[in-house]
Amino acid sequence: MAFPDLVACEHCDTVCRRLPLGRREVACCARCGAVLYRVNRLSIDDWLALTLAAAFTFVIANFTPIVRISFEGQHNEATLWGAIGALAHGTAAPIAIPAALAVIVVPFLQIAALAWLLGYARLRRRAPGFAALMRLLVALRPWSMVEVLMLGILVAIVKLSSDLDVIAGPGVWATAVLTLQIAVIAGRDVHQLWDAVEPSGSRRAHA
Repeated sequence: MAFPDLVACEHCDTVCRRLPLGRREVACCARCGAVLYRVNRLSIDDWLALTLAAAFTFVIANFTPIVRISFEGQHNEATLWGAIGALAHGTAAPIAIPAALAVIVVPFLQIAALAWLLGYARLRRRAPGFAALMRLLVALRPWSMVEVLMLGILVAIVKLSSDLDVIAGPGVWATAVLTLQIAVIAGRDVHQLWDAVEPSGSRRAHA
């Protein structure tokens, strides 16, 4: 960064001086009160490990059955992709695309972008597309709604269980874990990455 001792508020664009923080302290904008940054207790290695774990959990949550429904000897299983497909072909088709974006596309982009950035950050290098991906992570944060999906699944299971035999599949448990993982990895202060990496070409300049 050109001015590493300064930080700009994402909400009102006020420029504030970056100050060292103690444990559990949070820096807020002097003008609008929005959170500017906070102490990140995760190291880059810890953050990357959790991100890769979230990637594996994401695959399990998306491609294994969410529920197994039994009725009069007949069985059927539903995956997350199957549920989105059913929405697209039913009367609720208009909400299929927003649902897919909120519970599949956005979490995937968050995990993929973080894994890319953190992989380079371990080498103290700035990843290709660093600035664009940093802006993308900030923009995606309000649109990740895996916890809403989890709540909807639980409500559906409770309602269906009164008339059908419903068994929660591995996709449900994976979704529950993914909800926590997304909150941890995507809820961190990404400004830490600015301090953890060197600008592109800086190593060549010092060579």
